[in-house]
Amino acid sequence: MRKTHPNRAGEILTFWQEAGTQMWYRHDPIFDRTIRDRFGALWEQACDGACDHWAMGPKGALALIILTDQFPRNMFRDSPRAFASDRRALRIAASALNHGWDLRLDGPLRQFFYLPYMHSEMLTDQDRAVRLFKARMAEGDTLLHARAHREVIRRYGRFPYRNAALGRVSTPEEAAFLADGGYGAMVRELRGA
Repeated sequence: MRKTHPNRAGEILTFWQEAGTQMWYRHDPIFDRTIRDRFGALWEQACDGACDHWAMGPKGALALIILTDQFPRNMFRDSPRAFASDRRALRIAASALNHGWDLRLDGPLRQFFYLPYMHSEMLTDQDRAVRLFKARMAEGDTLLHARAHREVIRRYGRFPYRNAALGRVSTPEEAAFLADGGYGAMVRELRGA
């Protein structure tokens, strides 16, 4: 297997920083297409392990997490492929945290070390996400969102808003949750608590 050039890791971090918080969590078809066109082939390579050597330091690991956790959510929105590399991202994040690499980066980029835990449908991962955000990045709404993700998993055991993309049948409780505003309603509920 041919390894990818480490400069691509820097390209990912530059692109993501320049996109900034105003684009990271927006649904924007043009932005999604830009990511797919620019990084889609690289994501395929990363899924085959060709970028694993990036995970030997903080910035490379962060780039690989963004590539395998964030980018697929944009590139393959509303399809099963959006979640196809979640396990790989979680493994990379766990290794990076074991090395303390998240603490070497300040500012909003640090959260991407924790998001693979927040994207997991395992309650233990959700608990870890909340602990990480509380201890290492509690400013802004990051902790609130970690708590909201955890509460969805506590109540439903999975993210109901993924059901359609993953071909899962929603329970009546999940359907009611989605009809009542889904994740946004959960955030509002916890903000008011």
